[in-house]
Amino acid sequence: MKRILISTIAVSALLFNVSCDTDFDQDVNDIVVTSGEANFSKYVALGNSLTSGYRDNALYIDGQNESYPNMLAMQMKMAGGGEFKQPMMPNNTGGFSDLPGFGGKYVLQVVNGALSPVPTAPGAALDNVKAGGPYQNMGVPGAKSFHLGAAGYGNQAGLAAGKANPYYVRFASSGTSSVIQDAVAQAPTFFSLWIGNNDVLSYSTSGGVGVDQTGNLDPSTYGANDITDPNVFASVINSYVTALTANGAKGVMANIPNVTSIPYFTRVPAMPIAGLTDSQVAQLNAGYAQYNGGLGQAKTLGLINDAEYQQRLIKFTAGVANGAVIQDKDLTNLGALGIPSYRQTTSKDLILLTASAVLNPTVGGGTSAPLEDKYVLTEKETARVTTATTAYNAALKSIATAKGLAFVDANAKMIELSKGSGIQFDGVKYTATFVTGGTFSLDGVHLTGRGYALIANEFIKAINTTYKSTLPMVNVNSYSGVKFP
Repeated sequence: MKRILISTIAVSALLFNVSCDTDFDQDVNDIVVTSGEANFSKYVALGNSLTSGYRDNALYIDGQNESYPNMLAMQMKMAGGGEFKQPMMPNNTGGFSDLPGFGGKYVLQVVNGALSPVPTAPGAALDNVKAGGPYQNMGVPGAKSFHLGAAGYGNQAGLAAGKANPYYVRFASSGTSSVIQDAVAQAPTFFSLWIGNNDVLSYSTSGGVGVDQTGNLDPSTYGANDITDPNVFASVINSYVTALTANGAKGVMANIPNVTSIPYFTRVPAMPIAGLTDSQVAQLNAGYAQYNGGLGQAKTLGLINDAEYQQRLIKFTAGVANGAVIQDKDLTNLGALGIPSYRQTTSKDLILLTASAVLNPTVGGGTSAPLEDKYVLTEKETARVTTATTAYNAALKSIATAKGLAFVDANAKMIELSKGSGIQFDGVKYTATFVTGGTFSLDGVHLTGRGYALIANEFIKAINTTYKSTLPMVNVNSYSGVKFP
């Protein structure tokens, strides 16, 4: 007997029953899969790495095959969907051997007696698959919102200057085209759009080594790690959706998860220095005595107030978890007095996953030697990211509502995953816990096949609800998770 996973929303649409929004395995032999008010004959997916199937810090064949748009396309074929082609990488390693900074995927290996993600060498040089296009999965890893409309973003000559993206270079229709132009040229009847993560993510993953460009409406002046102005974001998204829907196409949009819900920013505890001996504590506190004394002088001179004085004092205590010593560029500059901008992390700071390799009290990581700015997203920096994300998500929801499009609250789903209870699917529990949670890949940012399947089901629920279609859900448990050696 054939069994298809289908959301209760789709079942209720057919059987006119009201039920809770949960996933279940039900025999639907007698239920006809339909497109409802949508037309899936030409589905095009636009977005960034999360759309492409990127995972384990690379784009490679297995990940592409388990991209959420590819999963959607397979379900859409049951309701009249057409061909869905992806610009497949030439190998299962990823990366580009002729471009610095584009290594191969991470794999788990035993390092110093423990399993750790280890980068591999890139699999091949940058190739070009334009001849096999057009492609319906137009997810471009690294793309920010305004990049989708940038002419020449796929021009190989612009790579050295940072004006082009190698992943789009691979399949761009020409050296002057834009992603949105190539998408509209296919005359899609249905589209998905999930873009905007990188507009705050690159700032976040760099530890706030960038600029909040709020108030600057000229993206051509932005640095690679800058936060996009929310008005720029809303304007370009609205222009894309207007172009995609001009001929009556329907679609689905998704919002942006907060960085506080993904393991890249939650795996390392904010107070990571534990297990110090009395001798170590005494030595460390003695080492920072002069620094603390200098802060007292700065306070007496009125250069800092008491609140900042207390914030910047360095003090280690035995038997408890201590904050790591960090450099914080948002502190008052006391360089004229020879006082560095040091403080210890609090529960409101986010220490990045990359800090794991340098957080070592025996060699000074976060203790006698401060963590560099690139390893920490401070409370103030996190607030900038959160403010921008909130504005982006408000714009995405407003645009989707105005155009009558289906909408996915991906942020809520990631928050749900980050809770201890996680998400249950057919008896299997999924969480955002790094490696063991089943949903996030080894880079701590991108999803596994199972993680993308959970997201695909959220897209399916939104599509079915908005367009009265009955697309079956995908079986999350049939896709891959983290691969162990």
